Amino acid sequence: MPRDNTTPLIQKIAKQAYITFKGLTSSADGDNELAADQQSELLSLVTAVRAADLKIAPRKTKPSTGAAELQSPPVTYMHICETEAFSMGVFLLRTGASIPLHDHPGMNGMLKVLYGKVSLRCLDKLEDNLTAGTVPPHFEPPLAPFQTASLRRSMLRSVAEYSEDSGPCLLTPLRENLHQIDTVEGPSAFLDILAPPYNPDDGRDCHYYKTLQTVAEGGPDGKSDEEQQREETWLLEIPQPEDFWCGGEPYPGPAVSF
Repeated sequence: MPRDNTTPLIQKIAKQAYITFKGLTSSADGDNELAADQQSELLSLVTAVRAADLKIAPRKTKPSTGAAELQSPPVTYMHICETEAFSMGVFLLRTGASIPLHDHPGMNGMLKVLYGKVSLRCLDKLEDNLTAGTVPPHFEPPLAPFQTASLRRSMLRSVAEYSEDSGPCLLTPLRENLHQIDTVEGPSAFLDILAPPYNPDDGRDCHYYKTLQTVAEGGPDGKSDEEQQREETWLLEIPQPEDFWCGGEPYPGPAVSF
């Protein structure tokens, strides 16, 4: 069916995102309260968006071209808009690309796949810093003493695949705030809304992590997949991985204004 062409869908999404997130108090220590009706309206609009609405054509899988392939960024970003309340843009991942495990301090977010398929591994944050009484497990390989300060505790919340026919993936300051995004079988792209935007001066910088392997004390003891997923996961904060960087490219879709 033809869409209502009087107002582009992306303009409706931007307007509703501003209504939903304006005045939201950022807190890295707790969930921000979102009006259920406003969030529901935004979810409905974001669920409906497709690559064609943004004039983005799905990329085709290209064979590796050696040096040229190594020099091009694995991920690019199309900036659509940013206000004090939220930012919105499109991430495009080439075949085999990943966005490493990272966080969104004190932020809410929505991710909607536009084409292709991605696998999302999402974790909940536990407390940021270890207390004096916290005894971390033994890791394999062992950590150096100075790395202990960079240890973080988390809980694996979900692992799922998303396509253009899937609904949005949501994150809040406490729930599924950390995630890793991997392409599945080919290139992909997704619309990304973050509220409020990243801002290092406001304590909202992006941190990267790697999952640590503990020295197993035994087998899974007959636990179900769901029980194993909800177990504690230890992370080590790391610099941005050298094999990951994000380039920029122009956004070809309808302009957004406020």
